[in-house]
Amino acid sequence: MMHPPKCLFFKEGYMKYLFFLGHPAHFHLFKNVIETLNKKNDRVFILIKTKDILEELLQRQGTPYVNTLTRERGDSKAGIALGVVKRDWRLLKFCLRERPDIMLGSSTEISHVGTLLRIPSVIFSEDDVSVIPAFSKLTYPLAHHILSPIVCDNGKWNAKSIKYEGYHELAYLHPNHFTPSREVVEQYFPVDKRFFIIRFAKLTAYHDTGIRGITDGVAERIIQILEPWGRVFITSERTLPGKFEPYRIAINPLDIHHVMAFASLYIGDSQTMATEAGVLGTPFIRFNDFIGQIGTLGELENKYQLGYGIRPDNTEALFKKIEELVNMENLKSVFAVRRKAMLKDKIDVAQFFTWFIEQYPESVQIMRDDPDMQYSFR
Repeated sequence: MMHPPKCLFFKEGYMKYLFFLGHPAHFHLFKNVIETLNKKNDRVFILIKTKDILEELLQRQGTPYVNTLTRERGDSKAGIALGVVKRDWRLLKFCLRERPDIMLGSSTEISHVGTLLRIPSVIFSEDDVSVIPAFSKLTYPLAHHILSPIVCDNGKWNAKSIKYEGYHELAYLHPNHFTPSREVVEQYFPVDKRFFIIRFAKLTAYHDTGIRGITDGVAERIIQILEPWGRVFITSERTLPGKFEPYRIAINPLDIHHVMAFASLYIGDSQTMATEAGVLGTPFIRFNDFIGQIGTLGELENKYQLGYGIRPDNTEALFKKIEELVNMENLKSVFAVRRKAMLKDKIDVAQFFTWFIEQYPESVQIMRDDPDMQYSFR
C-alpha cells in the first residue's frame, strides 16, 4: 500500500488544499467541504477543466477557480490522452508555484502530479472499477488513498480504499445541507400540479462507449404516457430534435435539485441524476446499459427501492413501470418513507469528508482501526 509522502514543500503555518474538479457533479460533491475549509485559517485552491456546465456553476456561485483546460477535449482516445497530458503539465506548474499540502478530487491528474512532487493525493470515487476501467488503471495505482462508498468495488485497489456508509450525492443533498424550496421552484412554474423530469445524458465519455440510453422514439412514447398526468420537462446534455424543444426546461443549474425534489418522477439515462433523485426521495427510472454494474445505484434500487433500473432492450418494461408509478396512490409519500429508511443507515458525507481531509493522514489509520467512528457524522 502506498503511504502518504512527506511533502517536498515547507509548510507555512496553515494548510493548503487543492481540489481538482473535472465534472459538474464534483462542484456539488465538494462545495460544502470547501465552504467549511474556507471559513478556517487555511487556503483552498480550486482547479477545473472545462466540462458541460461546471464553469457556469462556479461563476454563479461566485467561487474563484483556475481553468487548466479552457476547451473541452475530444471524445476520441487520442483526445482524452492529449487532454490528460495538458492538464498534468498545467497542474504541475500550478503546484510548483503554489505548493499545496494535499490534492483532492476525482481526476487522474492529481495522482500523477502528486506522485511526482510527493504531495498526497486522495481520489473520491463511487463507480465500480468494472465501469471505469481506463480511469482506474490510470489513476488508482498512483493515488495515495481512495474514498468510496462501502458498496463500491475498487477491485485490487480496495486495500488502499477507505469505505464509508454513504453516496457522493449525500455530500450535498443530505438534509443537514439541503432543504427543497417550493419558492425556488415557483420561480419557474407552479408546483401545485404533478410534473415529471426526463434527462438525456450525452453518453460520450470513454466509459460510455457502446452504452445505449433513451432514443428519440422511446422519449416520444414516455411523453405520451406522462402528459395526461402532468407537465413534462426535459433536461439534456445532447442536442434535441425540434419536436422536443417545447419540453426543454431552462433553469439556473444551482436550482435543479429543488426542482428534482418536487418532481413526481425522474426518468433518464444519467447515473448521477438518478442517484440524486433517489436520495431526494423522488422515484427514478434509469434506462441504460449500466444496469447491474454500479453498486451505489444497485443499492438504492434493490435495498431501498427508491428507483428502478431497466435495460434498453426492454422498452416495454420501461413503459409498464412508468404506468405503474403514475397510477400509484400517494407515490411521493411512499418514497418519502423509503428515503427515511435510507437516511437512517447513512452518514453526513460532507461532515465526514471534512473531518477526513483536516485530519489526514491520521484519519486513515483512525478509519482502519475503528471504521464505525464514521457514524458520529449524522
